[in-house]
Amino acid sequence: MARLFGTDGVRGLAGTELTADLARGLGSAAVGVLGGADDGPPTFVVGRDPRSSGVWLEEALVEGITAAGGDVWLAGVEPTPAIAFLAADAGASSGVVISASHNPPAYNGIKFFSSEGMKLPDAVEDAIEAALGQPGTWSGRGEVRELPPEGRDRYLAHLESAAWARLDGMRVVVDAANGSASILGPVILRRLGAEVEAINAEPDGTNINEGCGALHPDVVAAEVVRSGADAGVSLDGDADRALFGGPSGAVIDGDQVVAASAVAMKADATLTGDVVVGTVMSNIGFLRAMEREGIGVIQAPVGDRYVLEEMLTHDAALGGEQSGHVIYRSYAATGDGLLTAVRFLSLAAARGVSVDELAAVMRRYPQAMVNVTVRDREALHGAEPVWEAVSGAEAELGDGGRVLVRASGTEPLVRVMVEAETEDEASVHASSIAEVVRTELG
Repeated sequence: MARLFGTDGVRGLAGTELTADLARGLGSAAVGVLGGADDGPPTFVVGRDPRSSGVWLEEALVEGITAAGGDVWLAGVEPTPAIAFLAADAGASSGVVISASHNPPAYNGIKFFSSEGMKLPDAVEDAIEAALGQPGTWSGRGEVRELPPEGRDRYLAHLESAAWARLDGMRVVVDAANGSASILGPVILRRLGAEVEAINAEPDGTNINEGCGALHPDVVAAEVVRSGADAGVSLDGDADRALFGGPSGAVIDGDQVVAASAVAMKADATLTGDVVVGTVMSNIGFLRAMEREGIGVIQAPVGDRYVLEEMLTHDAALGGEQSGHVIYRSYAATGDGLLTAVRFLSLAAARGVSVDELAAVMRRYPQAMVNVTVRDREALHGAEPVWEAVSGAEAELGDGGRVLVRASGTEPLVRVMVEAETEDEASVHASSIAEVVRTELG
């Protein structure tokens, strides 16, 4: 039986795969697992993104928590990293976010954070899954309260404190993906002095991530050029990641953000051990740029939770993913799109350069990505014809490229990624391997 928790919590189609009963059960099970015998029943800070399904999932989750004796502080619609921060700030046992992040509006998800604002280890998630349907641990019913608004103010102040410099005079476009940072994204940049144009910042419960946000960073890049802005920020639905658009119209990805940040942090002696954590998806150009700068790279599995695990193991101050999850460990224990925006934009302001110039610290090798819908993503491991196709492509590419084929942690997909010296070469190999995946597993 497949594991219920994926790389980013429990996720699925709202109402069919992720039901009210499952949400209720997860809430109840989490009370039993996260409530220590000495500390009494746990307290949960609960937030969500603007999807319409989040309303009834929140009701079910809260019912499960309180029926099992846990207390709830309702935060309402907030970015995922804000809930992680607020849970730690409020001294809660856990933060819980109802969101499917970058997925389409029909999906939703539930993810838990620890009292320190970190995603739960696999073993704790497995314990919650094992406790589904088990009798409650605590007697009595928990209470539900609204989280005081001062918490949001402290989160904004926390973000503001992370800036290298103010953004006075900078014109920034923010694509909020019609998601949970539709208000806070523009607010924090204006607090730092930027002139902000917000786009896709009118969530209606059904338009989150639709043709906008971090899955479509070309949208913000085009608007930067059209409006003559200095930079653009593209968030995903729950604002735990950010990509950027430069004045040239170029899209700036997470590898480029981490590379520029790593070089700056090494220069000011805040890059502990002169090491940074990337993932198996990190671009070849990133790896070569870090080698040139004398910065070591540790590669983690995809997922900011795994990036953080390696950061903790190696005492690294910086880590991130090409997709825009970036962790500045002095400020957060999870990917935070607003924090990333503050750090990257203010670094450009502090250096007196454009974001395009910051990103130029590395050459991004052309990359082709093909997602293949499959019946069983777990069957990839034993699909020998797929791995034979991968070996053939690797032999042809040699040192001038690489291949990565992996199962998605949140969807029924196998992702095929190829990097090469040219876009055509990457595309040909990716399409060829994807066809084998489709034939064997589709």
